[in-house]
Amino acid sequence: MTTSEEELLPGTRRALLHRIAVAQAEGRAPSLVAAVVRDGRAVWHGARTSVDGHGPDENVQYRIGSITKTFTAVLVMRLRDEGVLDLGDPLEKHLPGTGAGEATVAELLAHTSGLAAEAPAPWWERTPGSLRPELADVLGDQPFRHPVGRRHHYSNPGYTLLGALVEKLRGAPWEEVLQREVLEPLCLDRTSTRPRAPHAGGWAVHPWADVMLPEPVEDLGRMAPAGQLWSTAGDLARFAGFLARGDERVLSARTVQEMRTPAAPAEVADVADGVTYGLGLQIQHREGRLLVGHSGSLPGFLACLTLSVADDVAAVVLANCTSGPLLGSVAAELVRIVAEAEPRIPEPWRPLSEVDASALELAGQWYWGTHAFGLRVTADDLVSLEPLSGNGRRSRFRANGDGCWTGLEGYYAGEPLTAVRRPDGSLSHLDLGSFVFTRQPYGEGAAVPGGVDPEGWRGIG
Repeated sequence: MTTSEEELLPGTRRALLHRIAVAQAEGRAPSLVAAVVRDGRAVWHGARTSVDGHGPDENVQYRIGSITKTFTAVLVMRLRDEGVLDLGDPLEKHLPGTGAGEATVAELLAHTSGLAAEAPAPWWERTPGSLRPELADVLGDQPFRHPVGRRHHYSNPGYTLLGALVEKLRGAPWEEVLQREVLEPLCLDRTSTRPRAPHAGGWAVHPWADVMLPEPVEDLGRMAPAGQLWSTAGDLARFAGFLARGDERVLSARTVQEMRTPAAPAEVADVADGVTYGLGLQIQHREGRLLVGHSGSLPGFLACLTLSVADDVAAVVLANCTSGPLLGSVAAELVRIVAEAEPRIPEPWRPLSEVDASALELAGQWYWGTHAFGLRVTADDLVSLEPLSGNGRRSRFRANGDGCWTGLEGYYAGEPLTAVRRPDGSLSHLDLGSFVFTRQPYGEGAAVPGGVDPEGWRGIG
C-alpha cells in the first residue's frame, strides 16, 4: 500500500514518529508498526524495530488477537441485515444444543451473555485447537458465570459460538465466509487465518532483563472466530475506514453506526473509566474524545485499532511482544496528535436545494412547560430539537413520510414526534412521546394536559 505522507504536516509526522519511538523503547517491543487514517484512507505509517536494517512496514503481518471479534461481528450483522436472523433471537433458535442457547445473538455480540471469559484449561491461547474439537469442549460443563443479560462480562467462548452460528447459517467454514464476504470486498489481501510472509515472529520479553524467548504459534481451531487472524497495519487501516463509513458491499453506514453504539450495561468501574462495549466494538471516552475500535493480544503479539468518528481519524498499532507497550494509549495518542494538530476542516455550509413546507412550518421556538427549545430544519433532511439554554434532552428526527418524525438519539430515540393540527388545519402543538410542546409557555387555550390556569400568568401581590 502506498501512503501519501505529504498530506500531514512535517511537525505532525514527527510527533507521530516520536510517540511510537517512545512506545517501542519504553515498552521494550522487538518491533512496533503503526498507521494513521484520515478521511477514510491511510495518510501516515511508521515503524520502530530492534533489528538493524529493514524494519517492518505496513505490509508485514502480525497476529491481531481479539480484533478478530470485530470481523466476526460484521459477519453476524450481515446475517441480520439480510433477515436471516434477529439480534433478539436466542442462540437456540439457530444453533440448538449448545447448552448456552438462552443467550441472544445481541448478548453474545455485546458480551452480556453471562458466559465464562475463557475456555476450560489448558490455556487455550498456548495450546492446539485440536484439544477443543467441539463446542462442548470450548464451553465446558458450566458455561455461565453470570445471569444472562445482566452485566458485561467479556467472553471468548461467546464469539466461538457466533462463529459457529455463521457456519451453520452460511453452510461453510467461518474462514471461508470471512474471506468471501469481508476480506475480498474490502481488498484486505494481507489478512488471513494463518501467517503469510512477510510476518513478524512473536516474542516474550523478560520483565526484569533485556532478553527474549519465542512464543508458540498455535492454530486456535474452534476458538478462531475469537482471535485467530493475522493482519497488517495497511489492511487494518482500510478496515478502520470501513468501520467509520461502511461499505454497501459489506455493511451499510447505518449498520456500522449501530455496531459503534453502546449495547452493554457498564459496571461501576467502567462508568468511572468511561468504557463500554457495542456490537463487536469497544467504546471509550478519553480526554473528551469518543473512541471506538478493538484491542487484541495473543502470546507474542499486541494490537489495537481505534477510531474517532467526530475527528475522522483512526490509528492502528501492532507489536510483536506478549506484554510491554500499552497500545490502547498509543493509538489514542496518535489520533489526538492528528486531530489537534490538524483539526478536521468542515464541509462548506450550503442551503437546502428544496425544503418540505410541513417541516419548515415546525421551525422555531417551542416550549415544553416553561423549558424553551428550538427546532431547526437541517440540510440532511432531518429536524433537530434542542434546549435553548443549558443541558437537556435533545435529538434529531427523521421524517416517516406520514407527517410524523422518529427520534434518532438520546432520550427521544425511537420516540414519535407528531405535529397536531386544529380542525381548521392550523398547527396547534407538537406531541413528542406524549409530551406537549407549545409555541408559548402555557399560553391561553394551549392543549396542555391538566389545562392552563384561566387567570394566566401573574406576579405576587
